[in-house]
Amino acid sequence: MLKKISALLLVVLTITLTSCNEDFLETKPTDAISAGDALSTPENMALVLNGLHRLMYAQAGIIPGGSNSRAGMQYWIPMFDVLTGDLIHTARANGWMRAELQWNVHTLETSESVSQLWYQRYHFIASCNAIINKVEEDGLTIDANMSNILGQAYAYRAWAYHSLVTTYAKGYLIGNPSTDPGVPLLFKTEAPYTSEPRSSVQAIYDQINLDLGKSIEFFENASARVDKSQLNINAAYGIKARVALSEGDWQAASDAAKKAREGYPLINEADWKSGFNTVDLSEVIWGGNVIQSETTFFRSYFYYISPTFQGSQNRGNPKTISKEVYDAIPDTDYRADLFLPMAPNTNGAAANGEGGSFLTDPNYDTEEDFDAAKAEIVSKWGVTTRHNTHPYMHVKFRQKNPGTIDPDDVIYMRSSEMYLIEAEAEAMMNDVTGAQTALKPLAEERDSAFDVTVFDTKEKLMDQIKLQRRVELYGEGFSWLDHIRWDEGIDLTNSGAAEVLYQAGFKQDKPSLNDAWIWKIPQREIDANPNLTEADQN
Repeated sequence: MLKKISALLLVVLTITLTSCNEDFLETKPTDAISAGDALSTPENMALVLNGLHRLMYAQAGIIPGGSNSRAGMQYWIPMFDVLTGDLIHTARANGWMRAELQWNVHTLETSESVSQLWYQRYHFIASCNAIINKVEEDGLTIDANMSNILGQAYAYRAWAYHSLVTTYAKGYLIGNPSTDPGVPLLFKTEAPYTSEPRSSVQAIYDQINLDLGKSIEFFENASARVDKSQLNINAAYGIKARVALSEGDWQAASDAAKKAREGYPLINEADWKSGFNTVDLSEVIWGGNVIQSETTFFRSYFYYISPTFQGSQNRGNPKTISKEVYDAIPDTDYRADLFLPMAPNTNGAAANGEGGSFLTDPNYDTEEDFDAAKAEIVSKWGVTTRHNTHPYMHVKFRQKNPGTIDPDDVIYMRSSEMYLIEAEAEAMMNDVTGAQTALKPLAEERDSAFDVTVFDTKEKLMDQIKLQRRVELYGEGFSWLDHIRWDEGIDLTNSGAAEVLYQAGFKQDKPSLNDAWIWKIPQREIDANPNLTEADQN
């Protein structure tokens, strides 16, 4: 946060070299591009935004405060489900995210994840500030293209602040937003580039909502986006729906969710079972369109989550769903097909001590049956013979080219989430009919026998909505904020997770009673920021 904006924009432009205008690059060497040049035309501002689209999923070692060990949302999405035990690790494997699931990372102010998330989000904010301030200071013409640029800049800034305030501060609904310390609120792009003190949680939310209002206003007169890696008015409404849900503004959440999903019809059974590896799915509103030359190899989303990616993390550590969640899925719900409760436990290093052969796996009595079950999974789902399997493993996230390290797209927002946001918001307003109406299209599409009339009270609806979120959005990174919003702790006793592996992450008290849910501020930030002291540490 203390780096000059010119240096930041140089980095962002470096990330976009493959799409930059050749004449611009030939007249200005990349090590001499100033912030003024980077923002001198709408075309160059668009290049800065392209850099942010890439930073959503790129390794960030060239970003000050960044590291090649984290590749943006490719890391954060699975991590936020791992932290709560909704995406269960079955073995130590090569160690990736083991410290996270044991709650030894976000609680440590010197950890890589704490630092990386903080600085990456503030780089988004700084870049958006530069664009927004430049347009205002120079009185630039606001045509359709500039409206698109500003719509994206305001939406990105809101998204980044929401990400920060929901991790490094106490949850809105379980705290006192007007007095709880939030995160620094930055608008400057001129010297001395000094960071600010922590603003209140309420002040951050107020700014987020102002930014989203401006974003939507600009998008209403904007040119169309090129692809789904760019934000548009639907994505802005989707962010607004998430923000409103987290602050308990139920009506705003419901209204925004309806608008976000317009034009993004629900996927059918075939698409739901196709691997979740492309933004071309009809209900994807926003996602990273990853191309071959942009692969992050062993830092990719599918490396951390997919049972088919050719890497040691997944070969030795199949990811499972909680037994309790799986057992609650009706047999008529086709999503159940993507979780394999009877997969043989082939891993001799499985944390539950039941892996390696039919002799230790309680589900199998003969070697023949054990081997046949593994062979069927290999044949049907693209899992290779080198990959271990485990009871309750998922096959939801599979590569287009299974058994390789080829890159695949990363999905950030789907219309399914918006149906669930609307349903929850309506239920929280005690509108049973409204919640049923919102939930019905999604649930009936997934479950041929679903009867929404069974859920005829707020309590029944909320229980069902929670189940639907845990099944529909499994592995998509929402469970951390769900636990905070619902004020639910963690107890993995009946989940299938092994306490010897999870340690402190096996049980955690609910967020309203447990400040360990609040991330530590990076120590390097407290050391460098003159407006923060040790007293500001969470």
